[in-house]
Amino acid sequence: MEVALISKEFIVNESIRAREVRVIGVNGEQIGVKTRQEALEMAANANLDLVLVAAQAKPPVVRIMDFGKYRYEQQKKDKEARKNQKTIQVKEVRLSPGIEEHDFNTKLRNARKFLDKGDKVKASIRFRGRAITHKDLGQKVLDRLAEECKDLGTMEVRPKMEGRSMFILMAPVNEKK
Repeated sequence: MEVALISKEFIVNESIRAREVRVIGVNGEQIGVKTRQEALEMAANANLDLVLVAAQAKPPVVRIMDFGKYRYEQQKKDKEARKNQKTIQVKEVRLSPGIEEHDFNTKLRNARKFLDKGDKVKASIRFRGRAITHKDLGQKVLDRLAEECKDLGTMEVRPKMEGRSMFILMAPVNEKK
């Protein structure tokens, strides 16, 4: 039987400081309000640990359990959750305000491929020289790209200027049916 603060999250056995505690048994049954010493003796008789599960309650709630086994199962759950999570990357497609049709179709194909794989797409237009005076041309190109990709992605950020660049951000549509 361990006698200390096992982890940052749980207070176990002798580290519990409350005088009276509400005890929950091994099978989840309510045993009732007992003194800390009685609860520790009950846990020792069962050859298990006394774990504080709700410190803010009045009186605090403790549970009699095998803490090592519980911690092992929690670690397995955390590992499984990390394994199943998907990291979303942001891929960038750069356009220009006076882009030709074939170039636009190539960039569109790339953006659609990224969205299909589940990545976010940042489409940006860099204004060079005096082209900054024709922001409407850049916005039309971005709107057209968003329109062509609307079956695969939704626009998260509307066309927005940042320095000499205008960009939109598109996220993939989640199809979980």
